[in-house]
Amino acid sequence: MIGINAILEPGMLVRNPAQPDWGTGQVQSNIGGKITVNFREQGKVVIDGTRLALAIVDQ
Repeated sequence: MIGINAILEPGMLVRNPAQPDWGTGQVQSNIGGKITVNFREQGKVVIDGTRLALAIVDQ
């Protein structure tokens, strides 16, 4: 997993730097490097944590 992705837990708010138009997303799960996030503008997406680093949003 890339950097910060290792500490992501359900409920945390994140952004996908590669897709800023998706808006803020809430982490649903982080299992085996697969991070499921429910984004405001995109819906539920599974991110490969070994290929993309998500950015944590300050609450």
